[in-house]
Amino acid sequence: MRPWTCRRPHFLTTFDSPASAITCARAVIGSMREIGVDLRIGLHTGECDIVGSELRGIAVHIGARVASQAAAGEILASQTVKDLVAGSAIEFQDRGSHEQGVPGDWRLYSVV
Repeated sequence: MRPWTCRRPHFLTTFDSPASAITCARAVIGSMREIGVDLRIGLHTGECDIVGSELRGIAVHIGARVASQAAAGEILASQTVKDLVAGSAIEFQDRGSHEQGVPGDWRLYSVV
């Protein structure tokens, strides 16, 4: 019998608002931590195209790259997400700027 190994499965989910995405991410991180699983979540918002049953576009790629920068158990968000929830009670910690495979540096924030 071979032991089960996880090859870092990825999930892509869409939301009506960045605040809804953050609320869900917090719930998922908390629930999974209770069973000993630490997820990495990356949040970005932008225009996407639906082609058949697939979601495509630069925003999808940026979101995946944001997630790849997150530490285990961390919710990492782009500057775009942070700006869109300004005025809410959601707090962020600056994680510096990173290259995302698109022109320029992207400032990323950990959701507190």
